Amino acid sequence: MSNALRLLMQPVGDLAEPMRLTLPVDTTVNRLRSALAGREPVSVLLVDQGEPVAVFPAEWTRFLQYLPPDMPVRAASLPARCVAETLPLETVLREESPGQAAYVTVDDAGKPAGILTPDRLFRALRNGAMALSALVDALAETTSDAVTVVDASGRVLLWNRAAEAIYRIPKREIIGQPIASFFPAGAIKVLELLERRVPVRRLYHVPRPDRHVVIDAAPVEHDGELLGAVAFEEDISDLVRLRDELSTAQSHLRSLQEAITHTRNDDPFAAIRGRSPLVKRVVAMARKVAATDVTVLITGESGVGKELFAQALHRASRRAKGPFVALNCAAIPVTLFESELFGYQAGAFTGAERSGKPGKLELARGGTLFLDEIGELPLELQAKLLRVLQERQFYRIGGTKPLPLEARIIAATNRRLDEEVAAGRFRADLYYRLNVVTLEIPPLRERPEDIPELVQAFLFECASRYDKPVPVLTPEALAALMRYPWPGNVRQLRNAVERAIILMDGNTLDVHHFPDVMGHVMERNRKGANPDSAPLSGNEKTSAAGTQPTRDEAARILAALRTTYGNKSAAARLLGISRGTLYNRLKALGLSEADWKGEQRLDSRAKTNPHHEGRA
Repeated sequence: MSNALRLLMQPVGDLAEPMRLTLPVDTTVNRLRSALAGREPVSVLLVDQGEPVAVFPAEWTRFLQYLPPDMPVRAASLPARCVAETLPLETVLREESPGQAAYVTVDDAGKPAGILTPDRLFRALRNGAMALSALVDALAETTSDAVTVVDASGRVLLWNRAAEAIYRIPKREIIGQPIASFFPAGAIKVLELLERRVPVRRLYHVPRPDRHVVIDAAPVEHDGELLGAVAFEEDISDLVRLRDELSTAQSHLRSLQEAITHTRNDDPFAAIRGRSPLVKRVVAMARKVAATDVTVLITGESGVGKELFAQALHRASRRAKGPFVALNCAAIPVTLFESELFGYQAGAFTGAERSGKPGKLELARGGTLFLDEIGELPLELQAKLLRVLQERQFYRIGGTKPLPLEARIIAATNRRLDEEVAAGRFRADLYYRLNVVTLEIPPLRERPEDIPELVQAFLFECASRYDKPVPVLTPEALAALMRYPWPGNVRQLRNAVERAIILMDGNTLDVHHFPDVMGHVMERNRKGANPDSAPLSGNEKTSAAGTQPTRDEAARILAALRTTYGNKSAAARLLGISRGTLYNRLKALGLSEADWKGEQRLDSRAKTNPHHEGRA
């Protein structure tokens, strides 16, 4: 027969009719609780055959509530000598549990079989707590989520490896410390739970600029008492980065699709990239001029793409099937310029080819002659060029037969020819002959919204040339590229992208891949400049003209939205502002989806926007 645990319970001082409770020796905490349930004695009296042998206070049973209900509680066996010598129970208790109360286990015959002391129960409690703690620690370290547990005062009780990785705070430094001393107010959601006691589910949070998490958290309560809070944070930084990369890839795909469409449509101006109002205005004017044979003067800083416009004018003209011949006036020595431009007859001078040589004017017959850097042409040669334009004919060097000018003339310069005329370095009559129609190409710094599209085109072009995958440009890098003034304009931007692709190791381009841009960012940071914050904060006054700050801000916003394919969250991150601020600025500037899709003109918006006056 199995042993049993016999409890006799009644208040001290009233032993007339003791109550007997019998349980198996190998019992559980839950059965002990049940045996004591509903009884609140002043003390518990253990008796043997009606004689009191031990007493313990009622408070001794309270700690049972902290033990797992199904945890086994086994009584200690009586020493063999006690059983063999048939020692009185008082002697057993005195020897095995001196100064303590104890549960005494007896068999079905009523003979003592074992002792259950407070020490043994407390040892079971400690072992159970340690086992539970080990289980919780193992669970916390097994999950890939960051796990944080704090007590009611906000002190950290648990901090796993994933939390260390996300927040870069070692476990040894934060355990036992107030979590509020490690983070600014509002940065840790688990602290809000201690105040509000309301669970949160799938809450998006950005604890650090480069970390994005989704939080599940809840307060821990027992019998209405707040014990602490626990939070699980899933790191979704990679997902956010992939989403941004996908958005960039979509933009790349869109640009590629547009390029294919332009190619299929054979649009002569497809190679001119840019959706800014400034570029659109020049392209619209060029389309009108292209259909005529009028002389065109293209002006603009070095690197803006003057020759690209000249080629587009040629392809859009009725002379498109003829040759496009370019001559850089600054690259040809003065002594050779005439022979390059007009050509020469056989034996015209020492070293001349026996058969003679046609000049650029002759080679361009039926097509277009592009005279680049016309402002560098010496005065004596300017007079000869003027004569050709006036008479529409020319002579080879050493020749006597006039040749008709059957080419369209397009000239380009990075100089202000009107100022050169005033200074006496350029003939006024030649200037007026060339300046029938002038196309002024704006510098890149005045149209930063064109930079994303240009960068995407250069990424595709250079990656294909060097047989590399098309890299992903980080939002921070693109923002820095858009803030850089680009003194070398589009040519400098293309060279910067090409260099970055050649030297890159992975598949991502960041600010440090662009040394000039990086230096510019560091210099502005050193001076405390922040070109984006003022206009986008809504606190910058307009200039005397009342339009430029607003237009600059609108240009940056539209560029960000085009870059992110209309994704406002990604565009806000690119601009360094909140999504709400972006919505407010869109409303204040009167911008709509049609604007960043290129269906409306920014300059017309700027003129009609009622919010222009007062604040940017």
